[in-house]
Amino acid sequence: MIIDDNHYDLIVIGSGAGGGTLAGALSRKGKSVLVLERGGAMALEDQNVADVDLFRKDRYHPKGERWFGPDGDPFAPQTTYARGGNTKIWGAVLERMRERDFEEVALQDGISPAWPLDYAELEPYYQQAEQLYRVHGKAGVDPTEPKRKGDFLAPPKPIEPFLEPLRGALQRQGCQPYDIPISLSEDADDPSGDAQLFGLQVGEPKRLSVRDNARVLRLHVNPSGRAIRAVEADVNGDAWLFSADVVVLAAGAINTPAILMRSDNAHHPKGISNGSDQVGRNLMNLQLTSILQLATERNSGRYGRSLGINDYYWGDKNVSFPLGHIQAAGGVLQDALFAESPPVLSLVTRLMPNFGLEELASRSVAWWAMSEVLPDPHNKVYLQGDQLRINYIPNNREAHDRLVYRWIDTLKAVEADPDTHVVRSAPTHPRGEAPISVM
Repeated sequence: MIIDDNHYDLIVIGSGAGGGTLAGALSRKGKSVLVLERGGAMALEDQNVADVDLFRKDRYHPKGERWFGPDGDPFAPQTTYARGGNTKIWGAVLERMRERDFEEVALQDGISPAWPLDYAELEPYYQQAEQLYRVHGKAGVDPTEPKRKGDFLAPPKPIEPFLEPLRGALQRQGCQPYDIPISLSEDADDPSGDAQLFGLQVGEPKRLSVRDNARVLRLHVNPSGRAIRAVEADVNGDAWLFSADVVVLAAGAINTPAILMRSDNAHHPKGISNGSDQVGRNLMNLQLTSILQLATERNSGRYGRSLGINDYYWGDKNVSFPLGHIQAAGGVLQDALFAESPPVLSLVTRLMPNFGLEELASRSVAWWAMSEVLPDPHNKVYLQGDQLRINYIPNNREAHDRLVYRWIDTLKAVEADPDTHVVRSAPTHPRGEAPISVM
């Protein structure tokens, strides 16, 4: 084992939205920070992919990475081990939670418990994050928008020309579409904001170190078991040991509990911080359903996400419980999430020739329907030997189904509007749910 000569103020495990942002900020405050990143710098050509190639290769599926689902079968997760983590493929949407989201909320399937803090406490940090990540947006349009003390740094980027008439068509149906807040850089070759650009790269270079290809294996405690003293990692095949006063674990919803549980010892037989047996439990994942609409004219299929609709966020005329959020997906050839799901469409696209994919993309308008879920201790990440296993059964299903069919009804009304010419009616609206691999 190689023991690092340096001792740091902080070690941050993971360089995604949480880890990358924190590391950059603390280094600017004079702290010595080491970031342990499982991947490396992602090549520019692998970022913001907008081509049929997105469907052809196992992009954003780490080679050799296999998790096991509820049925016991292995699957290749859609995740990114790279500087910036999953912000490299996230679409750069940065929404604020609403005030009521922090309170106890009655969902269709049960009660979503209140947070131990409220929106007012986080509002200044939302403001700082939007400034840091150069979030473009327009306040005062979305009726569910929470209170804010300042406007966005910059106005929304113009959306695709064919989407503007669609915005008007939705307004005629009583909806209130708004430009979703998006992080944007000033680099034409890499326009989407991410945690490498606005986290790591704005850190203090003399204070911030990044160790690439460092897969953290376990955390080591002091003799009393009450403090973390070292981090063990595999770095390019060699075992390394790193030390710091504080260790921040920001490896995502799956790998964070996995590292804690792999760090079991005599003081912590179930893993560090797991005396309650709650580490890895209450795993939550948004329910996501993609819905396709038929465009009357060709579009490029290569554009970012644009419009949001929250008219059904807290319910609709028929129900009083929350349904969720609607979002205009990016172009079919640029949305990494769509390339993964729905499974039926993904299978079809893998069998189509390139010109067929281009035609599908150019005649499609894609939407995402998103609904929250309840915490459930049976939904969990756990270890079985060396296997990382996930037990996950979605809940709050009826509310999500209502949102999907409510939105399809809205799309049909838009298509029947004689003043709408950018989309047209079709026998069906192809749709499907995102699989567990996009967790």
